[in-house]
Amino acid sequence: MAAGLLALLDDIALIAKVASASVDDVGGMAAKASAKAVGVVVDDAAVAPRYVTGFSAARELPIVGKIALGSIKNKLLFLLPGCLALSAFAPWAITPLLMLGGTYLCFEGAEKLWEMLRPHEAVASEAPVLDPVAHEAAMVKGAIRTDFILSGEIMAISLATVADAPLLTQAVVLAVVGVVITALVYGVVALIVKADDFGVALWRRPGILGQSGKALGRLIVRVVPKVLAALGWIGMAAMLWVGGGIVLHGLEGFGVDGLSHGLHDLATGALARGGDVFGPVLAWLASAVGAGVFGLALGAVIVMALHLKPSR
Repeated sequence: MAAGLLALLDDIALIAKVASASVDDVGGMAAKASAKAVGVVVDDAAVAPRYVTGFSAARELPIVGKIALGSIKNKLLFLLPGCLALSAFAPWAITPLLMLGGTYLCFEGAEKLWEMLRPHEAVASEAPVLDPVAHEAAMVKGAIRTDFILSGEIMAISLATVADAPLLTQAVVLAVVGVVITALVYGVVALIVKADDFGVALWRRPGILGQSGKALGRLIVRVVPKVLAALGWIGMAAMLWVGGGIVLHGLEGFGVDGLSHGLHDLATGALARGGDVFGPVLAWLASAVGAGVFGLALGAVIVMALHLKPSR
């Protein structure tokens, strides 16, 4: 009896070790997948705040919550099963779909740049919205639609990172990545959109901070609009960088590798010139800027094809 019990305990301990190793593997894979998708995450966080601009302070967090819920549904109910189906039945389609999504990101980034440089055209095309409830619903719907594209890129990049893992591990990693990234992105968005309210409250009631609190509150109120404006540029740059990099990597997989090799040589040269301290930073900048320039060129071609009308 004692021997049987000890054998059972040994089996339980072995299962626990295997389970613990599996959890560690999933955690490591999820971290690696999240790091690969960091560019899209930055873009997602930079894009989202514009969907709550113009609403009352009382509606800002509820709107962010609705968008976050829609993002979770996008990732777990639609994209996760789709990614697993692709992995199981059509793994060859993952790279073309990634490239298609990357091309869309390039188009979105180039179009945002077009609107920033020619804002009067964007404003002229906007119709006045009279019903605030309908306006909020439309903005949430548009945000969730944009999130679907960005979430698709996040999930596809994550899937490519764990493509060789068992299907169950893929499912768990994708679910973890989806939940963690959504919480991170929309937590940051909530902090950004409420920062000005915090600044006003601090200015009115500084408490023990006194005049320092008032000064900090005024500084926050002044800085937040500039941060939001900067996020627009950061989001645009992230779209071009990530989209261009995805397309270049996909082309390399299909044997069209001249641009990728040129970009790699540029990054290698920057690494050598920068030394041990600045080399890695310069190499990353060279790679990111190169991918961004390619993304801008690709997106600009699509924007011109859609927006520029032939002269009569």
